[in-house]
This record gives sequence, C-alpha cells and structure tokens, in this order.
Amino acid sequence: MRKLFVLLALGIFAAGLLTITGSAAGASSHASACASKPGKMGRFSGIVHAQEIAGPSCDGVTRLGAAPPLLWGGGPVMGTDPAVPITITPIYWEPNSPNGSPLFYNPSGYRNLINQYLADVAAASGSTDNVYSTATEYYGSNGPLAQNSIHYNIVRGTPIRDHNLLPKGQGCWVAKLDSTNIYADGSGYSACLDDAQITAEIQNVVTGLGLPSDYNHIYVMLTPKHVASCFYPGSTANKKNVCTLTHYPTAGYCAYHTMFGPSYPFSGTVYANMPYPIYQSPVGFTCGSEAGGHGTIESPNSPQGGDPVAKDADVEISPLSHEIMEAITDPNTTDGWFDAIGNENGDDCAYVYGAGSAAGGNGSWSDVPGAPGAKYNQTINGHNYLTQEEFSNADWFNTDGAGGCVRGEDSVTPAP
Repeated sequence: MRKLFVLLALGIFAAGLLTITGSAAGASSHASACASKPGKMGRFSGIVHAQEIAGPSCDGVTRLGAAPPLLWGGGPVMGTDPAVPITITPIYWEPNSPNGSPLFYNPSGYRNLINQYLADVAAASGSTDNVYSTATEYYGSNGPLAQNSIHYNIVRGTPIRDHNLLPKGQGCWVAKLDSTNIYADGSGYSACLDDAQITAEIQNVVTGLGLPSDYNHIYVMLTPKHVASCFYPGSTANKKNVCTLTHYPTAGYCAYHTMFGPSYPFSGTVYANMPYPIYQSPVGFTCGSEAGGHGTIESPNSPQGGDPVAKDADVEISPLSHEIMEAITDPNTTDGWFDAIGNENGDDCAYVYGAGSAAGGNGSWSDVPGAPGAKYNQTINGHNYLTQEEFSNADWFNTDGAGGCVRGEDSVTPAP
C-alpha cells in the first residue's frame, strides 16, 4: 500500500495557478502486441512500449506478445451502472517557473484536438462502430445489476490546465545524453517527473477542485514536451529505472495507467500518464505509426503533415485510447480483464491499425481509408482519427483465434 504525498498546498490553487478551460468499418486483424515486453510491471499496467522505427511489423497471435483470450480476475470494472457515466478528465500540467512565467506548455492546437477527441468519444456513447463499444463485452463485480456489464456511456470532464511548479526534492532527473536528440526536431528533455510526483499532482488537482475518486472517473495527466517521466526516482540512465524514450536501456514506455490512493487496490484514483508523444526520434524508436517499415506518420488532422502540432495530437490520441480502454476494463490493474501474460485489451492490439499493419500484412494498410499520411480508422462524431484497434474476446472466439483486434462491435466476426 503506497503512501500519497501531497507536495503543494491548497493555497496555490486559490492563487490562480490552476484553471479550468473550457469509425470507419474494417475487418478484424490478428491480435498483436508488437513487443514481447509485458503490459504489466507491478502496479503499472497497460504499458505502451515504443516500437523500433526500422524494425519488423507487429507479431501476430504467436504468443510472442499476446496470450488471449482476456480472462476476468473477479474484480471491479468501470461503467457498470447505466445511469452513471464514466467521466474522463484531461489534466494538462504546464509548470510555470518560480517567477510565474511560462516554463513548459502544451500548444493550444494540441489541447484542442485532444479535447475534441474526448468530446467526440462522449458524444458517440452507445454507438457500436468505434473501439469503445468493445468494452461492452466485459463485466465486473461492481454495479447495481445481476450481470454488471460495462456500458459505453462516457462524458468528458472539463479540461484542466495546471500551472503548478515542478516539485522540489527527490525525483527523477535527466541524464546528459537525454538533453538532446529525443524528439524529431533534435531537442531533448529538460525536466523529469517520477510516478509519485505525477500522482501527487493529480491528487492536488482532485483535492483543490473537489473532484471525486472512484470507479466512475479517469484522470488523464498530459505532460508537456521536454518533460521525461519514470516509474521511480533517479537518473534516466539508471538501468533499474523505467522511463519514457531515452538513449539508455531505461526507455520503457509511451504511456501507462494504474490507480493510487491509501486504499489501493480496493479503491482509489484511476489515472493514465500520457507523456508528450515521441516519434521519428533519433533514438530509433517511436510511439507513432511510422514503425515496422511503414515509414509514415499517419495524421488525419494534419493533411500532408503541414501542422506539426496536430500531428503531435494525432500520435497521442492512439495511446490515449489504449489507456482509457484498459482503465475501463482493468481499473485497479489487479483483478480486472487481462490475458495469461498480464496483457490487457489494448496491449493485445497495440499498434494494430488494420490488416495491413498487423502480422502477415503487406504494409500497405490497404483496408485503412484516407490518403497516404492522413489515414484513419475511426470516424467518431463526424471526425476522423487513427487509433489502434482493441481486443474483442468475441471476435477471437468466433474466428478460432485467428482474429481478435477490431475497430468496433460492428466489426466483430459473427458466431459460426
């Protein structure tokens, strides 16, 4: 049971540092996790591992990176009460400098596109043609009904811009090599946050604004460019740590989700850590769609790649979808839904966008609509997005293990 440290006093909020701002159909693909690394490491779950840019495409159902079907551990899930929606609240932490001037920030276009995506997911609640509808196949121990199935009923919480200072004292720090050549523009990290500091800041936000912590709320912490994060305190070069993309063996994730609080894992605050996306990186790894020989960042909201901020948001939306779906089906990362090696529904389909991107695919993404560089596989509330597919137990069983990754319940292979 981990102790929660609250690093900043509530008076900071009163001082005004925290402000509130205002699917394409397709066939199922082979289940894949694109890496043999586990989706769970202790309490950290749904880990989106980076892919090698020049490496092979995703592994199929070869048990190298997936061991379906998903099995229920007997615990709670989210969204089991049809009358109570799942609220997804984005928190954009943009720390100021000690004199109050901007130090780090998320560009407005980046925030606006992610906010639009979450609003679209909410507006499409109850539909069956996007990945969120696949959550309805699963159920939990909590809820008012005899069979506590998950309901696709989502609302977007009011986006929050958090300008609190970076925490002082022990945490993680940036090793020398990681200060450059991390991002595609050649820049690197200038600050680092460990998980304890991230959860402490989420608690600051939740407490300062009187927000709830329960199985009906997910908090998505989006940190800005040039801020690394790690599981534990220490250097980004420490081989015992696990961090965002680095020049060292610590390079471990693009995003993850879990829960924290004094009563964890029985109850607490469900959250996802969403670092600023890294792709086309000099380190040779990526969190985007250009991996596995595809060579292109697909950005449906940045035609011809002309808007780098929209491209950043497009890349971030896929792991965001991954983490939200996994938080819904395995919120405490202990006894929800995961396969025999601990992978959750997002892990078993990581980086699978369509048949052409999965194992055995020709790399052409021929079943993914859109012009090259602007391909999409989800049309949600009238807007196009590219997100990984999600694992469907029903599709996996109905295809005798040949499928599993789908773009929505509409794409699930009918029972024989």
